[in-house]
Amino acid sequence: MTSVPAAGARDGVRAADWREATREAAVTLVEMGVAGEGYPDACVRVVEENGPYIVLTKGLALVHARPEDGGLGVGVAATRLAEPVAFGHPDNDPVDLLLSFCTPDADAHASSLSALARALSAGLADRLRAAPDRAAMVTELEGALARAHGKEHDPDA
Repeated sequence: MTSVPAAGARDGVRAADWREATREAAVTLVEMGVAGEGYPDACVRVVEENGPYIVLTKGLALVHARPEDGGLGVGVAATRLAEPVAFGHPDNDPVDLLLSFCTPDADAHASSLSALARALSAGLADRLRAAPDRAAMVTELEGALARAHGKEHDPDA
């Protein structure tokens, strides 16, 4: 079984448009030490080249790039925007919550996507939106990722 990814969060982030929101979400991974400096721009390129497919559901975008674009470790971060931004998705705009992730290789990439899908199916986005602050967001994200990986989560550990 894979280890639980590192988790981080930012709250009240201001972004003028989807590019800035995407960069801000990915910068958290750089600050956590799990992504290289070029990762935020690579995440923007993903949307420029492929369209807003990363907007998975109403108000939620899954920010990522390929592992070779700067994934140094396995990490997931939640970014809650101060004001929603449009990505150009026909059904799911505007976006107020971004989950960014990175991995160092293709196997970890698939495993992380699967874990995030399980966590989102179990209501992670709603819990992140309801969290009162950044610390609570991190706790929610850590717990959801631990459960998605089949592990117990002890927020006091």
